[in-house]
Amino acid sequence: MSTTSQRMSRRTLLSGALAAGAMPLLTNAGEGRDPASLKPIDVKIRMAFNDLTLTATLYDNPSARDLGSMLPLDLRIEDYGRNERIAYLPRKLTEKGSGPFSNEQPGDLCYFKPWGNLALFYADYRWDGLIRLGRFDNDFDPLLVRGEYPVHIERV
Repeated sequence: MSTTSQRMSRRTLLSGALAAGAMPLLTNAGEGRDPASLKPIDVKIRMAFNDLTLTATLYDNPSARDLGSMLPLDLRIEDYGRNERIAYLPRKLTEKGSGPFSNEQPGDLCYFKPWGNLALFYADYRWDGLIRLGRFDNDFDPLLVRGEYPVHIERV
């Protein structure tokens, strides 16, 4: 074997070993992102609008912790589509550690990455550009009230 082919062989072997070592890291990088596997944290928030109140428990992810650090907030909540209400945040949340999730269901509190707003779902939905921040406790009937209102969001 020539010196050049030995170097190529070593490079190929080294590259293969590095790639094989990185594969478990890449495979595990997506684990824990599915909100079905996320654990709630001890941060609860209250949203009050139109003499109605909702509470939600946040999940343990960087985006939800970022939202918690911004509270209290005074925003506007408004209708959006047939399945959600939205509230525009004063700045975008961190997207660190975000990824696709499954098991979307009414009662989810999410963050729309492209637009930087909260999405409060009261009906079925599916969208790839979301980060699930948490779930509403008990019921989410106040979200069914149509219209635009000031909303106060605070830690409970």
